[in-house]
Amino acid sequence: MSPIVVELVTYPVKGCAGISLPTAVLTPAGLAHDRSFMVIGTDGGFRSQRRDPLLAIIQPSVSADGTRLDLSMPGLEPVGIDVDSTGPRRDVELFGAPFQGIDQGDTVAEWLSAALGAPSRLVRVPPEHARVTGGLTPGTAGYADGAAVLMLSLSSLDLLNQRITDSGGRPVPMGRFRPNIIVGGWDEPHTEDGVERVTIGGGELAHGKVAIRCAVTLVDQGSGVPSGPEPLRTLADYRRMEGGGVGFGTTFAVLRTGGLAVGDDVIVTRRLDRVVAAQRS
Repeated sequence: MSPIVVELVTYPVKGCAGISLPTAVLTPAGLAHDRSFMVIGTDGGFRSQRRDPLLAIIQPSVSADGTRLDLSMPGLEPVGIDVDSTGPRRDVELFGAPFQGIDQGDTVAEWLSAALGAPSRLVRVPPEHARVTGGLTPGTAGYADGAAVLMLSLSSLDLLNQRITDSGGRPVPMGRFRPNIIVGGWDEPHTEDGVERVTIGGGELAHGKVAIRCAVTLVDQGSGVPSGPEPLRTLADYRRMEGGGVGFGTTFAVLRTGGLAVGDDVIVTRRLDRVVAAQRS
């Protein structure tokens, strides 16, 4: 089987549930609307599943033009807002780096505070957002941890789950790693690590860095409950990266925007001589 896209997933609200798509628009900042909203605490720091695992069961829905956002969660009445793209800015922070966000008002803030049991607000990436992401190829992104796109292959997950089950554990689903583009047809696990440039549909991507994985991977994405120690325990056996941490999946910057679809060929046009050091994602 030739390598193809088997799933496209966007995560409109950082840390919340993803939306599987048959087609997607690839923008300079990744799949349209990906991590364009973020939940913050009173200090402007972002809320993450690392501390707030219930984010995983908050399901967003965003209109194609990005002007409407709806949120739902078991046990709460859904909430919907007309997205404010001109409102007051708030200072926010991502891993110590300062950014700004457009506050989305009290209604959704009160809903999120009830959902998470802690004072929270929702912000949106402002039009003037000019973030530059690091790695082999600089790019931009919304509020993603690492870069515009995270790619992961089925063969990489298959190898991980084989190792987990061989040691008596239970396999983990792809959703634990929150990728944007899932590739099938690469026989060799971790082929994505060595891809420097790749064309998919109307878009082109360039290698950023291998993604360092954190405690988010321990959270059951269907229940919002941490269920460790896998997959981090097994990844530590064979995926330790230079500089520390365990790597799984690869981040990419966007070189050319365009349309993507499930079933698109994944055409590698250039490969790396060596894998680039890892980056948190």
